[in-house]
Amino acid sequence: MPLISDDLSTDLSSRRTSMAFQRTRLAADRTLMAVIRTSLSLMSFGFTIHQLAQKLKAQGLLPSDGAERNFGGALILIAIATLILGIVYHLRFMYQMRKERKAMVAEKQLHAEDKFPPSQTLITALLLLLVGCVTIISITW
Repeated sequence: MPLISDDLSTDLSSRRTSMAFQRTRLAADRTLMAVIRTSLSLMSFGFTIHQLAQKLKAQGLLPSDGAERNFGGALILIAIATLILGIVYHLRFMYQMRKERKAMVAEKQLHAEDKFPPSQTLITALLLLLVGCVTIISITW
């Protein structure tokens, strides 16, 4: 005689699988947060180099600020590219997870489909991407 009925065992297994999906989603958010931190660091460092070069040239301590400005701009462009790649990877991963979850619900391996709330990390990444684009435009003109 089993200690746990088959229905209860299936229900517990389904709950563990559902929680695994949530943990995986949170891991994807943490990965995107690492991309955000890296991009933000590159952006701020690039902007700082650009501003420092401008101030040194204005004070006459730097004959030309071309190389420094280009380096600062390049860092900002690298930050934007990194952020775009991170966002695209995150979106593709989340799409694949949702697709897998729907398949498991259809096969009755999961009881119901949990709604994923909008990712605050993704929203933050998109806002930072906007800030990066405005920054590169402002230092170019």
